[in-house]
Amino acid sequence: MSPNESKSSAIGVTTGDLDRYFTFLRHVLVNAAASRPADESLDYATAVSEAMQLARATHDAGRKIIFIGNGGSAAIASHMATDYSKNGGLRAMAMNDGATLTCLSNDLGYENVFAKQIEMHANEGDLLIAISSSGRSESITKAVRMAREKGGAVITLSGFAPGNPLRALGDLNFYVASDQYGYVEIAHLAICHAILDFSCGLVPPSLS
Repeated sequence: MSPNESKSSAIGVTTGDLDRYFTFLRHVLVNAAASRPADESLDYATAVSEAMQLARATHDAGRKIIFIGNGGSAAIASHMATDYSKNGGLRAMAMNDGATLTCLSNDLGYENVFAKQIEMHANEGDLLIAISSSGRSESITKAVRMAREKGGAVITLSGFAPGNPLRALGDLNFYVASDQYGYVEIAHLAICHAILDFSCGLVPPSLS
């Protein structure tokens, strides 16, 4: 047996492993914290309701919702921009075009790839949804500050350390208490989906 075959045969999980994994995932989801600026605590359901209202009001005013994120968060941004547009009927976009990102990072530095796009394309009254697992990505925090300069509203989603910089920058801030990318990214996707699904009239089924 080759070393690779030996490694492969040792890969696996138990039912208990899966149970603990998904139990903790549920824990971080239902215990995500919501806040306003200056770390003012906000009831979770109230924050989701206000996010729903803000997204709808942005569209109804003829403005747009802009999603940004890096890596896995960029995938969430693209996914949500598509779903908010197609399923929610909300004007939404993600600033993830590959040629644009490489051009701006090459010429201006990666920390400016979203801020520059917002400077060029955002309008007063737009809504920026800024997603960062660590909450420390300079490309994201600089974009939020630019959105503020342009007169936009901001929702943030972050994780890892509770004192991360992004968490203090939004009108509404959702924070997931985990330092594991998988948990934080899944929770961010679920929160964004909950905002959309409830705004579309979803009634969650009861478990028998």
